[in-house]
Amino acid sequence: MPQPLKIDFVSDIACPWCAIGLSSLQLALQRVGDAVDAEIVVHPFELNPGMRPEGEAIVDYLGRKYGRTPAQIAETQAMIRERGAAVGFAFGPRTHVYNTFDAHRLLHWAGLEGKQLPLKQALLRAYHADGKDPSNHDVLVDAAQSVGLDAATARKVLAGDDYADAVRAEIEAYQRMGIQSVPSIIFNDRYLVTGGQPVEAFEQAIRDIAAEARKAQG
Repeated sequence: MPQPLKIDFVSDIACPWCAIGLSSLQLALQRVGDAVDAEIVVHPFELNPGMRPEGEAIVDYLGRKYGRTPAQIAETQAMIRERGAAVGFAFGPRTHVYNTFDAHRLLHWAGLEGKQLPLKQALLRAYHADGKDPSNHDVLVDAAQSVGLDAATARKVLAGDDYADAVRAEIEAYQRMGIQSVPSIIFNDRYLVTGGQPVEAFEQAIRDIAAEARKAQG
């Protein structure tokens, strides 16, 4: 009988390692197969909450935030593309970093509609693969529509302030827990794995957690 497994995936659309981590996690779950009955719930985190509406060039943003040179940034992006390709995620030419708060509001709504994970994947592809602006409401509505959500309702959610308080409360709750970087993946409310781990690392963690849960049940 499959072991129930709750997976809370704390992440930001702006984060390339979140795209790698989610793809890697899903491949690991495929490898584990029927040993677990997993539910992935996506949670918000903002890496750049103060980002201006027009966004900022990645070279300027990373240079200012981390002190990296353009050459270092290019080297890191090449490594990210390689890691993404290994787990089936194709990174495209991202040139800018954008504000993602509205995207998180839309994801909250998608969760109520049972389409959160597909929308998360669509938004990650829109930004990291296609280089689209995830703060642009047309981009967000197109992504929502692509996974079967109602475009008019999505636009209405974005036009107002729907779910803003809920998103902020979730982000603050994870910050209080000590989460400062993403992706942060919490298994069964107990075990934390951080970063865009290789498939093998996630697979081993899932098997170990499932085995411990079975042992605890006697």
